[in-house]
Amino acid sequence: MEPAAKLDPITEAALRSLKDIAVPQPVSWMPQTWGWGALAAIAIAALLLCAALFYRRWRRNAYRREALRLLDEIADDFRSPQTREQAITRLGELLKRTALAAWPRQTIAAASGNDWVSFVSAHQGGEIGTSLKSYLDDLEYQAPTALNVEAGDNLLRDARHWIERHHVSA
Repeated sequence: MEPAAKLDPITEAALRSLKDIAVPQPVSWMPQTWGWGALAAIAIAALLLCAALFYRRWRRNAYRREALRLLDEIADDFRSPQTREQAITRLGELLKRTALAAWPRQTIAAASGNDWVSFVSAHQGGEIGTSLKSYLDDLEYQAPTALNVEAGDNLLRDARHWIERHHVSA
């Protein structure tokens, strides 16, 4: 190794007199003008409004979630020959209870037969499925052997479709 080179006295004096680099102050995250604060307040208010509307809609559709849960139980009972008769009866009750949760009792309680089928069809947003229509017409009053498994699956699919998509006027 070579010995370190000796600096001349002027260079040594210059190096000793050097100061550290001056670092600027960090930039503040606070907005500098009132416009940004107003924009942030509007954005927060819009988010809160969206959250409130979402929560309100979620609460308003609680009856649908409950009806779909009960429909899943009915579907399990429907596949068993021992509980099929009860499941057919419970399906009619479920559809009526779902409608009672969304519309006034005076409108729903009196609906039966063709009036009930017309009501369900009118609030579907289109034509209801043929299996649900035949069920509401008179199939729910027949013996459970009148429905085979495939027809039962179609009926449950149409009932699920109506529960999920029926339209309730505000």
